[in-house]
Amino acid sequence: MARTRLRSALSSWTLVVPLLALVVLALTWGRDLGVLPVILVALLLGGAVLAAVHHAEVVAHRVGEPFGSLILAVAVTVIEVALIVTLMVSGGEETATLARDTVFAALMITVNGIAGISLLVGALRYGTTLFNAEGSGAALATVATLAALSLVLPSFTTSHPGPEFSGSQLTFAALASLALWGMFVFTQTVRHRDFFLPVTPEGEPDETEEHAAPPSARAALISLALLVVALVAVVGLAKVESPAIEAGVRSVGFPPSFVGVVIALLVLAPETLAAVRAALRQRIQISLNLAFGSAMASIGLTIPAIALAGIWLDGPLVLGLEPTQTVLLLLTIVVSALTIVPGRATRLQGGVHLVLLAAFLFLAVNP
Repeated sequence: MARTRLRSALSSWTLVVPLLALVVLALTWGRDLGVLPVILVALLLGGAVLAAVHHAEVVAHRVGEPFGSLILAVAVTVIEVALIVTLMVSGGEETATLARDTVFAALMITVNGIAGISLLVGALRYGTTLFNAEGSGAALATVATLAALSLVLPSFTTSHPGPEFSGSQLTFAALASLALWGMFVFTQTVRHRDFFLPVTPEGEPDETEEHAAPPSARAALISLALLVVALVAVVGLAKVESPAIEAGVRSVGFPPSFVGVVIALLVLAPETLAAVRAALRQRIQISLNLAFGSAMASIGLTIPAIALAGIWLDGPLVLGLEPTQTVLLLLTIVVSALTIVPGRATRLQGGVHLVLLAAFLFLAVNP
């Protein structure tokens, strides 16, 4: 009985915090905040991140993998895309590179950050991490193709001056991105679902559940609704905190573009925590599903959304990466391929990915 009451008390905060965060978001949106409100928003932001992870895991337990990690990746990305489009509509020409910078930051954080820390944590606890090279390799190939089509090619096309697509080229990139993302989701959830399940030490798909009984359908639906609420709160409160973050960035002498990196880190915090917790349970495949799935959804959904929003947007839309960013992207793809091919990794591979993330962050501060 005492254990039941303790479990109920621990789970109740996951209901209260997202709703409270949403109320505070409505009260603080578009206002200048003092020191105490900024601290309150920061605390609720952290609580909403933890609540999002909890509800994502409840939903994942109900629907099983890889659907669970797909739900979290898509939910975060849809809200992230909405935030990008909103900022671009209201920002004018000053936001010409916002979509590129945000998508690239999300790509580096997911493929190097989420995957790297998951591999490192898993290897530190279990010595060697095991995953399905076929599924992870297919995900990485899709991410690489999406990144090249949407972020690299604009710097080399000649129909439009500058690192921009022409209207027809942007339409093609948007349709290709949607097609690739759709084909991957079908492969992951229907045709070759076993490629994206955790593997046993013998290399076989592991479909065993981690808990005795999955939650009821009602509990899963409630958690799904609260997951959406928590993610809206995470992204919204991150936007509310952005003036304070921007002031902090200026005070330490960082370039203004680093604000986007900080916000991307906050928005991706739920997926990062969920991936690390999966790695600690020796289910590194779930961590990689989250990392590559988030990177894929970030590109595959953002570019079509931006292309559609281009009907109302004024000013240029710069998608082509700068030379330094292109080098980091190519190095990330090569290193990721070498990590994935063996189907197992040690702490060294995790460390290499984290060094690449550190290089990205350092160059974002000191370009």
